[in-house]
Parts: sequence; structure tokens; C-alpha cells
Amino acid sequence: MAKEFKNYINGRWTASSDGQTFEQLNPANLEEVTGIWPASTHADARTAIEAAAKAYESWSVMSVYKRAEYFKKVLEGMKKRKGEFAQILTMENGKTLKESEAEINSAIKEMEFQINEGLRLKGQTMPTSIEGVLAYSLRRPLGVVSIISPWNFPFNVPGRKVTPALMAGNTCVFKPASLTPGTGQKFVELFVDADFPHGVINFVTGSGSTVGQEMITNPAIKAISFTGSIAVGRKINQKASEIMARTQLEMGGKNPIVVLEDGDLDAAAGASVTAAYACAGQWCTSTSRVIVTRKIKDKFIERLIERAKKIVVGNGLDEKTTMGPVCGKAQLESIMNCIDIGTKEGAKLTLGGKRIMSDGCDKGCFIEPTVFTDVKADMRIAQEEIFGPVLSIIEVSDFEEAVEVANNVEFGLSSSIYTRNLQKAFTFLEQTETGLTHVNLMTALKEPQLTFGGIKESGFGIPEAGKTGIEFFTDHKVAYVKYR
Repeated sequence: MAKEFKNYINGRWTASSDGQTFEQLNPANLEEVTGIWPASTHADARTAIEAAAKAYESWSVMSVYKRAEYFKKVLEGMKKRKGEFAQILTMENGKTLKESEAEINSAIKEMEFQINEGLRLKGQTMPTSIEGVLAYSLRRPLGVVSIISPWNFPFNVPGRKVTPALMAGNTCVFKPASLTPGTGQKFVELFVDADFPHGVINFVTGSGSTVGQEMITNPAIKAISFTGSIAVGRKINQKASEIMARTQLEMGGKNPIVVLEDGDLDAAAGASVTAAYACAGQWCTSTSRVIVTRKIKDKFIERLIERAKKIVVGNGLDEKTTMGPVCGKAQLESIMNCIDIGTKEGAKLTLGGKRIMSDGCDKGCFIEPTVFTDVKADMRIAQEEIFGPVLSIIEVSDFEEAVEVANNVEFGLSSSIYTRNLQKAFTFLEQTETGLTHVNLMTALKEPQLTFGGIKESGFGIPEAGKTGIEFFTDHKVAYVKYR
């Protein structure tokens, strides 16, 4: 019998108020229930918000150095329990243990940076036109904030959002994705073990239509940080405007790598395969389009296919596995439908394209690494986010066409170009319509000291991470003091 878990509200682990639950299934084996979770109600979410509002009174006026001491205990626990967390993450999400461990390590770096950003949280002094008057600004917390995290990075993203929110003096209600509640619960356990004051962080599981709805419509909420789909992001922004809550939305991507004749084809092929199939293609920054010039297309495809064929698909807990399952049955069906659409549109299925049902994979959500060639830029598989191990290769005549094709999508998260030509590299950096871009590096590369967010349909609001991570969770106050 699978273990039954609870919400964490106002310092207590508690069941849903109506006793309803849902099961989380291992995507590597859909017959395995990894846990039973509260299908929480509007009332549960309201209770969590009320607890956060009460805790805000004391947490917001606490010294930032004391808040940092609490977080240092969280970091200590995170470092000690990396192996435990990686196991749970792999069982819920499907990614390999190596990928899960990398996510925990990334979360540690993100948290370390944001703790120090909190300690550097400052305003500025400015001269005034009035003699004997000192003017200065400072940053103040907002109040209660909602943190809604995704299933593809269920440990790192909460860390990237919760840390600056709490370091700035806010309190929060955190809802994990229903596909990965156990990973979210382990994240919250760190705060419990670090003896955070009751109500500062609250954890509620359940659906977006109940818990999520309360978290974006309750008037006590002052800000919402969300990572997920465009459709949900738009609804959040609409609802948040009614309560005048600010939003930070990190949504989808259709990220291109442009490969030119003077680029390093081996490096470009390696970067494309890594970013297309790591975590089964379920990074927001995964490469989903390779835009390659006609003269080198065949040479490039040969190198890419050679590398993609070496991928070993299987259970992420197996050390030999280099690509795990996709995260759940709905994701499996959606990706397979996209592959079917690509075939019907006339793209050439050059590699993969099938669900894997052999070698112990028949009970899970395993898909072959898939490559489409002869893809036209206006095909649905070249325009719509698939969020799976599917790579489309688009042929273009020259650099100018490559930039045009790269930009001709509704998304604008990440991009990359492989070239040795400095002029073309900087022209691409200037013209690419993304919030994150690279030269001779994979689309998925990011570091915590720099902001992370997309433009167009990929993002809205102040970006997370970097210096803007904590800026989103603060208001500015200006003071004038006449001293003579």
C-alpha cells in the first residue's frame, strides 16, 4: 500500500479538509503508486493563505541576517540529503538519477545566490534640490505570495522562487505540480527541519481548478510566480489583474539552434542532442528545432543521428540509462500525437517516433529519441511546443533566412548559433527574439547569477533568478528627511 502524505499549513502536517486524495504514478511503471496526496479544496488553500498572512507580521520585520541563518540550515539539509531527493525526483519525474542529482546541485547554487542577494538588498541615496534634506529609497516585501511550480524541474524551480520571496520578507503558499508532489514535499521538509516560523512557508497539493484558483484570486495574495503552460499562464494573468497582484510567468519555448557552414558541426550536433533529449526533451530550454544551412545539412544530420542512436532509454534508476520516460500518460499521448501530426504533414521521420514497449518498458511512458528531417518552417511540429524527445531539422539557404525562421514562432525563450564568424554571431545575438541566447553553446545553458525569462509567449513580468529574482518580490519606498 502506497504511503499517504499531507499538506503543510501553519506548521502542521494536515489532510485535505474533505478527505479527498489522488495518486501519483511512477512514469517508468504506471502500475507503481509512489504516493497518495491530498486533493485539497478552496478552503485548504484559504487556510494556508491566512496562515501566511499571520506569519507575515513578524517575518517581514525580522532582520535579513536572521532570515539568512534559517536558509543556511536549509542548505545544509539539502546538501546532506541530495541522494534521497534525487531518488524521489527520478521516481516521480522519470529523469535519470544523474539528471536528478544535477537538478539538486543546481538548486543549491540558486539558493546560495539568492540568499546573498537578500543580504545585499538595498536602496540608494540621492541628492535633492532642497538644502538640509536627505532622500533615500529602500525595498520592502509585498506580503503573501503564491508559488506555483512545474513538474519538469520540481526541486530547482521552487528553490529559485521561494528563496528570494522569503529572503525579501514575504511569506508564501507553495503548490507543486500534481505529477511531482513528493519532490515538492521534500523541499518543504527542509524548511520544517530548519525550524522556520509557522506559516512562513505553506505547502498545499491539488488541482489548479481548486487550490490554484484560490491562489490566484484571493485578495490577500500580492504576487504570483508561475512556471507552466501558456494557456494557464494567460488565465493566471487575467485573474491576477482583478486583485491587482503582480505576476511572473515562465512558460513555453520552441528553442532553435542555428548551424552555419563555418560552425563546428561536431560540437553543434553534440549540443543539439544533449539539449533535445536530456530529461526526455522536457526542459523549457530544450532544443526543439535545428536550423541548418543547405550546404552542410547532410553532414550535420549524419553526425546528429550517430549521436542520437547512442542514447539508452530506460528506467532512470538504472545506471545504464541515459534518457528516462516522459512524465506521465498524458504527456506520452500528447507527444505521440505530435509525432503523428508531423508524419501526416509530410516531414520525414528519420529516427525513432515510436513508443517503446520492449525490454521492461511496456508499463511506462517511454518514447524513442525522434528526429524529423525535411521539416518546413510553417509545419505544426516546427511551430508548436511538443515538450518531448522530438527534434525537427529545418533547411535554410543562408544566415538571413536562418534568423527569420528562428524568430518566426510565438515563443521567445532560448536560442543558440554555431558559427566562427564574429559578425554573424553578434548579429544573431542582436536579432534573436529570445530572453536567453548563446553562441557555440547549447540552448539549455543557464547560471543562477543571471536572470532567466522569455519574451513573446514564453514569459511575462520581471524575470526570475539573478538580480531580478528578489526584485520581483519587493516594492520600492522613497523617504525624504529634513534634518535642518
